[in-house]
Amino acid sequence: MASTKNKLTIPKPIIQPIADMGILVRFESESACQAFSNNIKKAAYTWVLDVVPAYKAVAIYHNPAFISLPSLANEIASVLKTREIKTPTQQSKVVEVPCCYELGADLEIVAELKGLTTKEVIRLHSETEYCVYAIGFSPGFPYMGYLPKELEGVPRLATPRLKVPAGSIGLTGIQTGIYPEQKPGGWHLIGQTPNLLVDILTQYFAFDIGDKVRFSPISKSTFTKLVGTKLK
Repeated sequence: MASTKNKLTIPKPIIQPIADMGILVRFESESACQAFSNNIKKAAYTWVLDVVPAYKAVAIYHNPAFISLPSLANEIASVLKTREIKTPTQQSKVVEVPCCYELGADLEIVAELKGLTTKEVIRLHSETEYCVYAIGFSPGFPYMGYLPKELEGVPRLATPRLKVPAGSIGLTGIQTGIYPEQKPGGWHLIGQTPNLLVDILTQYFAFDIGDKVRFSPISKSTFTKLVGTKLK
């Protein structure tokens, strides 16, 4: 009997076209989405231009010189039906992110919204291990889930900030994330990391899809010492 170790059942994915350059495959779970995405990437199909996973969906962009859109949909359906989908054999990278919660402009607001003290918000946020489910919005911005129940449901700001400092750590809904560069943004900010998360010139990106992330509280003095350093 064949081993079922590291095998994953992919139940009823939904395949949809994305304009004329790709398809979107929707899954019922994040684990199925990541497993399928990893398998497509490792297969190195000549017709694949890019594979972009996000939570429970994977966008697959194709080269029309190698395969037509209808044929692409049929090929993906065949992969899902006939090929063994395996979960990654290697463990995900665990990234520890220093966070100065004292620099969280909205920390007290979040505490008030959730009926907690600021110390409780810090404890809950930093004791949780998150998974990077998507990267987007700006280069290297990690969308991470999921927040502990006590912190869920914080809305976006009624009026987004025009300038959110690089390294700001925010939350909204059931997610937390980090702004790698100064950008407009509408998430409530509860802290800031001193570390450099993205360097376009050297192609340095701190996070990959599937990474596990933990936040480590630090003081303002430690924050100052670590400004501009890369995450380990």
